[in-house]
Amino acid sequence: MRQKIFYTFLIALLFQFTAINQTDAQQTKDSNKSDSYLFNDSHFHLTNYIQEGTDIHVYVNEIMGDKIGRSTLFGLPLQQQWSYRVTKDFAPTYYLETDAHLYYYSFTDAYIAMAYKSLPKEQQERLDPMITGFNPTDMYAAAHIRRVLQTFPGVFSGVGEFSIHKEFVSSKIDGEVASLYDPALDSILDFCAQVGLVALIHNDIDNPFPKAGKPNYLDGMKELIKRHPKTTIIWAHVGVGRIVAPLKDMLTPFEQMLSDPAYNNLYIDISWDQVAKYVVASATSLSNSAYLVNKYPDRFLFGTDNVAPTSQEKHLEIYHIYDPLWLALTPEAREKILKKNYERLFDKARKDVRAWEQANVK
Repeated sequence: MRQKIFYTFLIALLFQFTAINQTDAQQTKDSNKSDSYLFNDSHFHLTNYIQEGTDIHVYVNEIMGDKIGRSTLFGLPLQQQWSYRVTKDFAPTYYLETDAHLYYYSFTDAYIAMAYKSLPKEQQERLDPMITGFNPTDMYAAAHIRRVLQTFPGVFSGVGEFSIHKEFVSSKIDGEVASLYDPALDSILDFCAQVGLVALIHNDIDNPFPKAGKPNYLDGMKELIKRHPKTTIIWAHVGVGRIVAPLKDMLTPFEQMLSDPAYNNLYIDISWDQVAKYVVASATSLSNSAYLVNKYPDRFLFGTDNVAPTSQEKHLEIYHIYDPLWLALTPEAREKILKKNYERLFDKARKDVRAWEQANVK
């Protein structure tokens, strides 16, 4: 009898040992798979200025594929108007192709949510959708964000990319011009802090074709960040634009902010090929950029800022433009800017937003 019990116990122990080994093997496999990814994408637009874009299944399976681990997911908050009076039969797809207005397009949030929900669970885990379909000059904007969370619980992790000052765009939008000093913007960021949403903001650091001695938008952005110390703010594109070039001494103000505890909630996004061209333009710009990232490796994220890509090869071009920067970084800094900082910020956002939804969504 005792021998039978012993053998039964031994068999059970062997099954348990096998199960543990299989679990460890799977975890190692998953870890190795994660290590094989090139980066997590902190800045990605599924749709363009006329709300058309890449099929989400194609994006995850073919474009992200085995090269990109995780990705933010958002459309564009603005719709380009097709005014027949302006372009006749030509249908513009980009804001520089016509003088017709842009207008806020709130349906983008429902579209992104439904696209996300059409994926199987394991693919959803690779994406972090963001809310963009609100007007940052509207005191009801925070109510829109709340309504989206209540309508689509379990989906969103942040807000943005949304724009305050953006070259050639701000002046084309119907209604009031967005401002860094607008209480409507403050209410948005206050709500983000309350819920745990990450806020990804596009705000040019200067005007296009600036004149010497004229004010830029740096001070206003700094004041905004300091007014909202509990909101995780990602400043898109280091404040640089297609025409808006880096400040003459770009290193000094960013080093001052990153070293100041008053800006501990600030993170820098180096997405967009237009930013990359400035970073790799010269040995000096490359050296300054590498110095800043190596000194503050926890504060930077990489994203493509691609809009509705059509192939993985095209999608990865921006990553490879930055190859000189990746080589100039320490292994720790490179791992953080490409993967770890994204995971830290968005894992926390997922946890906090889901907790808020648990308490506020009936």
